[in-house]
Amino acid sequence: SRLQPAAPDERSPETANMKWMFKEDHSLGENGGDVIVEKVSGSQIVDIDKRKYLVPSDITVAQFMWIIRKRIQLPSEKAIFLFVDKTVPQSSITMGQLYEKEKDEDGFLYVAYSGENTFGF
Repeated sequence: SRLQPAAPDERSPETANMKWMFKEDHSLGENGGDVIVEKVSGSQIVDIDKRKYLVPSDITVAQFMWIIRKRIQLPSEKAIFLFVDKTVPQSSITMGQLYEKEKDEDGFLYVAYSGENTFGF
């Protein structure tokens, strides 16, 4: 038999509290949001299996790069570079700051990744 998720009103108070604590600690607020991740065309790096991410505003670009690295199972000796609007974002800024600065008019932040430090233009 398959496990069925509990209905929202059947969850324990502890589970509901954990969910709210996580949401408060990792709130998107006005400074985070949807990020679309795509491989740079022609790059020799692995394709990513998931392209759309809902990213907390308080993680840094370096932390997000680590998430992408894990998602594509890139060995530690291989390099990965992220690009936003054909430039490499500063790794110490938060994704919320990057989102507010670089989001597209459609509300998405588009991030490209490559194994080479060139965008190919």
